[in-house]
Formats: sequence, C-alpha cells, structure tokens
Amino acid sequence: MYAEPHVTSIQVSQRLCGHEVELLEESDDWHRVRGVDGYEGWIHRGFLAPAPPAAARRSALLSRISLGCITELPGGSTRALPLGARLSPAEQVRWGEVIDEPELPTRFPRVAVPITRSAQEFYEGASYLWGGITPWGADCSGFAQTIFGLHGVPLPRDAWQQSETGTDAGALEDLEPADLAFFTDRKDKRVTHVAIALGKSRIVHLALGRGGFAVESLTNTKDPYVGKLRKRFLRARRVL
Repeated sequence: MYAEPHVTSIQVSQRLCGHEVELLEESDDWHRVRGVDGYEGWIHRGFLAPAPPAAARRSALLSRISLGCITELPGGSTRALPLGARLSPAEQVRWGEVIDEPELPTRFPRVAVPITRSAQEFYEGASYLWGGITPWGADCSGFAQTIFGLHGVPLPRDAWQQSETGTDAGALEDLEPADLAFFTDRKDKRVTHVAIALGKSRIVHLALGRGGFAVESLTNTKDPYVGKLRKRFLRARRVL
C-alpha cells in the first residue's frame, strides 16, 4: 500500500495475499483501498484480483493461513507466502507450514507469554522496513499488529493509534509480558515507536536504530541505544 498512486511513492503498509480490501477510488491502474483495520492506501491493480463468491470464501480451503511457506500453483509455478497470507484452494504446500484458520485460537491463544514467544520466534532476524508487516521486513507497529492479530487481538496499524488502546500499564520497569511500550523522539511527544514487553525489564521490537529485530535489556545502561530508549519512553498500554 502506497501513500500516492505511483510506484515512487512511499510504502505505508501492506495487505497480504488472500486478504480482502474495500475499493474506494481509482486512478488509472491504481486503486485506493481500505483494509479490515481501517488503514487506507494505494495498490496497483497488478496486485489485486476479484474476490471469490461468498460461498467460496466460506470454504475451509480458503481459510488456510501461511506461517511461512512455499506453495505450488496449478501449472507448476511456485511462490513464497509470508506469515499471515492466505492460500488459494488450488495451492499445494511444498515447504513450510500452514494452519487452518479455525485452529488459530488453539495454536495462538490470547495469552501473554505465547504472544511474546511468537514475536521472537517468527520475527527473529527480520529487517526493518517502513510500511512492512511480515518477517520479510516490518516496521515497529506492523510487527506488533501482526503478532497480536495472530493471537486474535486486533490492533490498529500505526504506533500512535495503538497507544490509544487498552489500559495504562505503568512505568517502563514494571511492564508485564505482552504490554506495549511507546516511545517518541519528537518535541510534540507524538508516538513514533512501539515495542512489546517481555517482562523483567526486557522488550522486543523492530527498530530502525537496530536495523530490524532486537531484544533489549532495559537495565543495560552501558548501551547508548538503550539509554536513548529510556529517555524517549512515553507511556505503556495493556491490551490483554
């Protein structure tokens, strides 16, 4: 999803394979769309396809969710699908793992420790990518949104929006696993970064300052980056 209807525009977010969008506006080969999270942006028509009939959308075959896989399409071509993408009925899994959507609550419960475990297991080694939401590259809020969504906890797209959800979680040193910590580097104190608390003064996040995935010990006062984080802490929210 781009900010404007041309390829040189910045990416603002992503919608993954198999996820529906609402068409809002057309401009040549570009469509302004809205995702289920209410976020809007422009997508080139080459990435869009008509939604299947309602009956087909209810099919169990359309509820297969990628946990990171490579599939084979009719005709023999293959494609890689990131975490959260939906498989089409005709696709065959050649590598990786998929899960049927009805099984998600059992495999990924709305519980703090499993959420923090998924954050570390699925995104370890991920690079920072503005507007990204998958382990192939993500920004801080895309990371948080995807992980909590995987566990059945919907979050808005941007960090500042996420900071307005849930209830107050207290001071940085008191955060419990799966609390969201918010930071700012702006004079107007607008939220610019989010991290997921792991408990015991540790957080996990996708940070530009780290180049991507990182687990931080907030007691490591000798680390200049951690020092900046502590100074930039704004507030924390509990969404479970």
